[in-house]
Amino acid sequence: MSELRQLIGTRIRAMRNAKGLTQQKLADIAGLDYRYIGALERGERNFSIDTLEKVLLALDVSINELTIVTGDDQDSVRQSAIDEFILNTSKLNNEHMKVIQKINSEIFRLI
Repeated sequence: MSELRQLIGTRIRAMRNAKGLTQQKLADIAGLDYRYIGALERGERNFSIDTLEKVLLALDVSINELTIVTGDDQDSVRQSAIDEFILNTSKLNNEHMKVIQKINSEIFRLI
C-alpha cells in the first residue's frame, strides 16, 4: 500500500470527522459510493485527480489544507486545532474573518 495514499486517506478521514460527516454523507455530496470513500480513507484505492477534487469540494477544503501532514503528538494536537478552526470559520464572510484575524493577532501579541 502506498504511504502517500495512506496519508491522504487518513487526512480525508480526519477532515470528514472534523466536519461531522459520515462516509455516506460525504459520498452523497461528492457523488461517489460510500464504500469507495471507506477504501479511499484506508488507502486501499488508487484515485484520480478528478476524484480527489470531488472529495475536496465535498469537504469544502483546499489541497493545501489536505496536505498538512502531522508527525508527532504535538503536531497532531496542532493539526486538530487547525482543522477545528477551518471548520468553525468556513462559513464566515470577509468582515467576520478580519475580526478574527485582529483577535488572533492581539492574542499572539500578548503571549
